Amino acid sequence: MQKFNISRGNYFYAIGLSYKKADADIRGRFSLDDDAKHALLKQAKDNTIESLVVISTCNRTEIYGFAQHPYQLIKLLCENTQGSVEEFQKVAYIYKNKDAIAHMFRVGSGLDSQILGDFEIISQLKKSVKLSRKNGLLNHFSERLTNAVIQASKRIKTETNISSGATSVSFASVQYIFKTIEDVSNKNILLFGTGKIGRNTCENLVKHTQNNHITLINRTKNKAEKIAGKFNLIVKDYANLQEELSNTDILIVATGAQRPTIDKHIIQSKKPLLILDLSIPKNVNENVEELDNVSLVHLDHLSQITDETVEKRKADIPLAETIIEDIKLEFNSWLETRKFAPTIKALKLKLAHFASAELDTQRKKLNDFNEAQAELISNNIVQKITNHFAHHLKDDNSSTDDSLELIKKVFQLEEPSKTNV
Repeated sequence: MQKFNISRGNYFYAIGLSYKKADADIRGRFSLDDDAKHALLKQAKDNTIESLVVISTCNRTEIYGFAQHPYQLIKLLCENTQGSVEEFQKVAYIYKNKDAIAHMFRVGSGLDSQILGDFEIISQLKKSVKLSRKNGLLNHFSERLTNAVIQASKRIKTETNISSGATSVSFASVQYIFKTIEDVSNKNILLFGTGKIGRNTCENLVKHTQNNHITLINRTKNKAEKIAGKFNLIVKDYANLQEELSNTDILIVATGAQRPTIDKHIIQSKKPLLILDLSIPKNVNENVEELDNVSLVHLDHLSQITDETVEKRKADIPLAETIIEDIKLEFNSWLETRKFAPTIKALKLKLAHFASAELDTQRKKLNDFNEAQAELISNNIVQKITNHFAHHLKDDNSSTDDSLELIKKVFQLEEPSKTNV
């Protein structure tokens, strides 16, 4: 196991669950809204965890952080969600050190998304990093790693066809509407919830349906008004939800609430109603399916919808993986530098001490001692020696660990702290 001086005595872990093994109900139990994220980060800091990044989307909930044991991170997740440790163990994954690094690259690059090439995850990662930094929970390692993942995501998006076609649930929902509903442009569409998925869905609806009968409702009305102003849509008060449902042909729910906001009791109309629930946890009670006129579709079903470009996108996976490996190589090179940086620093201090002692001796011996010139020469020699050792340690043909031990032994350097990564 290689060791790097990144975090004293801890390993880097990625723990979490995703659509691959956890259904929507389980993912809902482990989802984290903004308040829960803040509480989790505060608890992590109180427990002296030095770096932590939390991601919670409709498809996954993950924690990337340093700990002596992964249970520390699992405990944080379970204590701030409705999920239990037993439930987590049935569907979860735990990655350590380089496997954790590799996992973050795949997630951030859209290769692990429910819809291949869904790059909405990268904006979630950026937001999570910003929150961790604000809470003082982002060390140099995590900062550098997340920046590398963001760089990989940008390159894959521009240099491959991974993001062509339907690459998000919001677009897949519009596709589903087209395939299921005739004469979409003349149907009454109600969008309930204007968070990120709601906004994206709204934009896709306006762009692809040519529909002038789209109404927005949000608990916070001014948020809906901002979106409505952009697309010239209608906004109704939350209090009018039941009334609007009676006039609706297609209801899209993306409210982000922690419990259902729609159930059969507020649906009074007898005309056909298609409901798309794009939320985690589910925001539509399954009891609506007891109504003969209602069809309910959840995002897990929408995510299985592919279009004619899916095979083309799959064909670019090897190229995307090559890009990831290139950037991961750069990141690993930085890790190697971090590995011997403390020893080089200690060596430079030792050599500077030697030089200072010799300058003191010569200062006492020589009456015409040139202070400035002597210091300039000694500083240059110290820098050249340390640079020489640094280049040697970077050489792939040399054993870094053996060289470090020899340098520390010869110059009697203090043993720097080590961390397993």
